[in-house]
Amino acid sequence: MTDGMHDAESRLARIERMLENGGRDVAPAWRRATRGESRWAVTAVILVAVALQLMLPHRLTLQPYWALPVLELVLLAGLIAANPRRVEPRSRWLRWLGLALIGVISLANGWAAVRLVVGLVNGTEGTDAGPLLLTGGGIWLTNVIVFALWYWEWDRGGPMARARGHHQFPDFLFVQMQSPETAPPDWEPAFLDYLYLSFTNSTAFSPTDVMPLSRWAKMLMMLQSSVSLVTVVLVVARAVNILN
Repeated sequence: MTDGMHDAESRLARIERMLENGGRDVAPAWRRATRGESRWAVTAVILVAVALQLMLPHRLTLQPYWALPVLELVLLAGLIAANPRRVEPRSRWLRWLGLALIGVISLANGWAAVRLVVGLVNGTEGTDAGPLLLTGGGIWLTNVIVFALWYWEWDRGGPMARARGHHQFPDFLFVQMQSPETAPPDWEPAFLDYLYLSFTNSTAFSPTDVMPLSRWAKMLMMLQSSVSLVTVVLVVARAVNILN
């Protein structure tokens, strides 16, 4: 009975959308060409990642410690200059510039994470619980941002390809895609949706309400869970040992 009611509600919502659009059955926004999403959210989060990198102990970063953050800011400035307000499909080189930016952030945070883990294993890191927790938390949070950027940049070919509506088969299945009646007709995934996906995967170590469909999405989520688990376990264990 419940399934029948749900099907009826879905059909009713579809009919209402057709009536609103002059009798045409319009595809959901995430399946058709739309305007590029606003740039403010991804820009703000990247700036947070750069700030977190600058706050890390210099012994954990590639030297000189300011080189990669400055490079990240230069690449970000190039993207903003080309598309100041929205992530719009204008040129192929913009996608490569965006991928280079994410790659540099990943390199910087990966290097810091490896140095921290090696230091904890060898006993050269973590003499004070407070700074250790702050350092580990900064690397963990940057890791959340890094994978959110990768999910956002690769799902259905990236934000520019999604704006064109070229790829019909998603790599990540959001709730609004399964139940379009729960969202407005113009809904489509934006960067904050991928940031939420990354955060929940780092805390639950598994998918929650967003399901990976493609193999690369599953492997990337598995890698993120592994990195997050190792970082959290080692940092927390060392901090507890210091406090005891």
